[in-house]
Amino acid sequence: MLALAVASGIFWSITYLLIIKRGFQDKACGMPMAALCLNISWEFLFSFVFLPGAVQRVINIAWFGLDLVIAVQFLAYERARRPAAVSAAFFYASFASILATAFLTVLLVTREFANWGGYYTAFGQNLLMSILFVRMLQDRKDLAGQSLYIGAAKMVGTFCASLIVFRAIPDSTLTVFFAWAILFFDLAYLALYIQKSRRLGIHPLARW
Repeated sequence: MLALAVASGIFWSITYLLIIKRGFQDKACGMPMAALCLNISWEFLFSFVFLPGAVQRVINIAWFGLDLVIAVQFLAYERARRPAAVSAAFFYASFASILATAFLTVLLVTREFANWGGYYTAFGQNLLMSILFVRMLQDRKDLAGQSLYIGAAKMVGTFCASLIVFRAIPDSTLTVFFAWAILFFDLAYLALYIQKSRRLGIHPLARW
């Protein structure tokens, strides 16, 4: 279990670091806003409010710090990528309102279902993130903020976390569904990324 937790932490940290790297290179955030707000909320709550084991807490705090960098990138770059009709006030108000909603959702779901390990909220938002990654890839005309390595690292990190949850709560059909659904959309992202990069004349492995 410890080895899987460390492996999940490493691969998800790689995912965040690659998103940050591509964000600075492309001047675009590779994390969809709703997914970013849920990540910030979950990692804050399960670092400083609902305290996990020592190893997982260190991992969560590291993730929270990386999420703050991604949030800065989002606020710095994504306003310019929005239609001109979207005012700065609306953009920042949207981010603040979604962040507040995400925070309360994670907090209240955790308390409502006494899910102190955070499994249900973590896998639920992970599934949303996988779906939004596919949507982002389809919506953008370019590959800004994205790479095949981001998708692959996310998929492997989630697979390791899935094995932990399967052992921790073996009777949970919900987490089994979440895990397989996440894998489906992560594989779809990789396939669509390869297809789109080839259409744009870019080798799928060329962008780190």
